[in-house]
Amino acid sequence: MSREERAEDARAAMFDAAAKVIDQHGYAGASISRVTEAAGIAQGTFYLYFQSRQELFDELLPYIGVKMLDFIRERVRGSKDVYEMEERGFRAFFEYMNANKGFIRILNEAETNAPKAHRTHFKILTDRYVKALERWRREGMIKNFDREELVTIAYIMMSARSYLYMRYIKMDAKRKQIPEKVVQTYMRLVKSGLN
Repeated sequence: MSREERAEDARAAMFDAAAKVIDQHGYAGASISRVTEAAGIAQGTFYLYFQSRQELFDELLPYIGVKMLDFIRERVRGSKDVYEMEERGFRAFFEYMNANKGFIRILNEAETNAPKAHRTHFKILTDRYVKALERWRREGMIKNFDREELVTIAYIMMSARSYLYMRYIKMDAKRKQIPEKVVQTYMRLVKSGLN
């Protein structure tokens, strides 16, 4: 492996470790020693890649957010229309959250503990969502909405996912999947709203 590849692997290991530590202890309890111990590296090695704990926090949410988006993109690839894309993406979001339970805590606590990361994450999310919606608008599937309105629609859809996750998965520890009736209700709303 090249030096750059080793550096990327070490950074990825620290991001993954930080996500686990924050899930367990929150940002306040995510010390450098806990992160490096979880990553299996020496504490001094941390400073080869990050100047401070805050710098790690400022990069963590965008890093894991892009991993989530890549996961969803794979699940929506080849969708025949905006509705299939949205339903696949909706289901993929819950699938990803089930496999990465700490994501929501990192997201929610980032607003106060890593506001730079929080802003960056939502910019990346919104830009990708709006780009997809604009594609379907160009193809005639979405009508009567300008770009600014598509940004609003993207935020509505993203917030629906987050709150439905909180209601149906996080608040009900026994449940592992989003109920099918919730998916169908969400899709009815999307279809009637975008038509």
